[in-house]
Amino acid sequence: MTQNDFEKFAEMLSAVAGLYSKEISEMTISIYFNAMKEYDFSAVRQAFDRYVKNTDTGQFMPKPADLIRMMTGTSLDSAMEAWAKVDKAVRQVGTYASVIFDDPLIHRAIADIGGWVNLGTKTDDEWPFVARDFQNIYKGYSNRRENPEYDPVLTGISDLHNCAEGLKKTEPKLIGDSEKARKVMQGGTSTRLEVTTIQQVLTKFTGAAQIETNRA
Repeated sequence: MTQNDFEKFAEMLSAVAGLYSKEISEMTISIYFNAMKEYDFSAVRQAFDRYVKNTDTGQFMPKPADLIRMMTGTSLDSAMEAWAKVDKAVRQVGTYASVIFDDPLIHRAIADIGGWVNLGTKTDDEWPFVARDFQNIYKGYSNRRENPEYDPVLTGISDLHNCAEGLKKTEPKLIGDSEKARKVMQGGTSTRLEVTTIQQVLTKFTGAAQIETNRA
């Protein structure tokens, strides 16, 4: 929303408050607006509509967090959805390829658990623990509403080898919504957070290939 939406947002929030026999101050309206201003007005209106119809929680005046949950789901839902993308990419694309996901938090969470190439070295026994660590990190950033730095591209084994040999990099694979993935690439930092040396790759090269083959 923009400041131009404030007046109609205030009218809508006041009307909703009236349903619950609540009076709402101008300061409170500003708090609600600032908490939700990153969302489109139409999405906010739909969230209000769904909330007041909800038979489980609709008897209480909604807080900003209730409405945001209506629009985005819980952080656990988001983390599980993000991990599903990562899991599918490892199985279908593999860590030999460089990739760009459509969610910057995925890039940062992968870096925090050891990096894209490192994922390809994990065994099936380790995989559930990798999933848990990724989801916990992702939820942490999401709950704190942080926008951490992240690598614009998660570099795969092939490009690490090409860089070491002075060869041209390959075109990264776009994972998820291609337009969003391009925006993720544009918003990434130039300094790699995911530090993987070619020596580390070569020592794991054979093992990573076998593990990815088995997991696929």
